[in-house]
Amino acid sequence: MASFNSSGKMNAFVIKHDVTNFDQVETVFQKAIKSMKGLDEIYYASGVMHNIKPDEFDVEKDISMLNTNLLGCVAWLNPAANLFQKQKSGKIIGISSIAGDRGRRGNPVYNTSKAGMNTYLEALRNRLSVLGVQVLTVKPGFIDTAMTKGMKGLFWLISAKEAAEIILKAADSGKENIYVPARWGLVGLIIRCIPSFIFRRLSI
Repeated sequence: MASFNSSGKMNAFVIKHDVTNFDQVETVFQKAIKSMKGLDEIYYASGVMHNIKPDEFDVEKDISMLNTNLLGCVAWLNPAANLFQKQKSGKIIGISSIAGDRGRRGNPVYNTSKAGMNTYLEALRNRLSVLGVQVLTVKPGFIDTAMTKGMKGLFWLISAKEAAEIILKAADSGKENIYVPARWGLVGLIIRCIPSFIFRRLSI
């Protein structure tokens, strides 16, 4: 971080926080605002995806995914929404997943957590857009991160840097929903249009 700041382009700092420690969020949020002397954009990019066997229903793993992917998102973005509502300006960017578009058999609760996040972000957009606040929902496909390490059968894999550049450009352009990269949008459209009686027979 010191070498990054020495470039002179901007100042950056780190506050370590587990997003599932909900009771600490307000304190950490206010500390961040004070350190930055205000806030005009927030990116929520925290997530976990546990390996789930085809016949496994593990409540502990499922609660972990819901707490991080959905409830952590709500815990952090609610204070941001409240601040931006008062400012009548700001940008909220939520990094969700194409996995939230349908309920796939492979990891039911991961899909659920991302679907819930998508709906939450849409609701924030509907509430805050009239006040001049932008809410962007980002639905990545496969990104080369620790989450996808060791996964088989990945395609259209892009680096985290490539994904970040796409997201920043979308945030600057005022978009509301994007797939990363964009070609996943066609996949999402097709998946959403498949009738349930057919979709449940597919091994996806």
